[in-house]
Amino acid sequence: MEKIKQFVKGELRGWKPLELMWLGLATAVILALSIYWKDNWVSITAALTGVWCVILTGKGKVSSFIFGIINVVFYAWLAFQVPYYGEVMLNMLYYLPMNFVGFYAWKKHLNAESGEVIKQRLPLKKGVVVYASTAAAIAGYGFVLQWMGGSLPFVDSMSTVVSVVAQVLSIKRLTEQWVLWIAVDVVTVYMWLVNFINGGETIATLAMWSVYLVNAVIMFIKWNREAKRVEQSV
Repeated sequence: MEKIKQFVKGELRGWKPLELMWLGLATAVILALSIYWKDNWVSITAALTGVWCVILTGKGKVSSFIFGIINVVFYAWLAFQVPYYGEVMLNMLYYLPMNFVGFYAWKKHLNAESGEVIKQRLPLKKGVVVYASTAAAIAGYGFVLQWMGGSLPFVDSMSTVVSVVAQVLSIKRLTEQWVLWIAVDVVTVYMWLVNFINGGETIATLAMWSVYLVNAVIMFIKWNREAKRVEQSV
């Protein structure tokens, strides 16, 4: 019980007023749109836990992975109904186990004062290799999804492949993850917008990904600034 108390205290420590306002605003937007459009509880649960997950990830809090575990299960079910098979496989076969890995990996690299994970940056040459490899994988996986008969196979492929790479960078605490998350979010917002326009009842999911996009831009700036500070202190 004492360990749980200490964990909760660490997760609540170090929040700035603007960060709390952003968390509250994102939550309110999801709930308001969901109620207005009469969205289902599965979509609302996926959206709320997803938004809390990415904002806590941006803050560098380990609890982000707890909300991430809940989110991937509900979101995979929604994606299966569309069907966005790439999203289903990504969440159940990759994100779910990687959330457990991330939880334990981040706990080893926490700032004792802030309770946040210590941020890093990727060297330029390694970054180029990562981005080039990602582009090649997108093309290959796109053909696989097209053969399976999935909706928007190459768009789905980009969302899936870039997400895989971004999650690895996230677990390694690298700032460059946010560049990839921005790309993922732009593509996925488009995917769910298409679904909504065609009659899908997934406004909460669309709002969730829109919040993800705004959050990724904000957190790239935050992580880059903090990673620079860590480099200068070494």
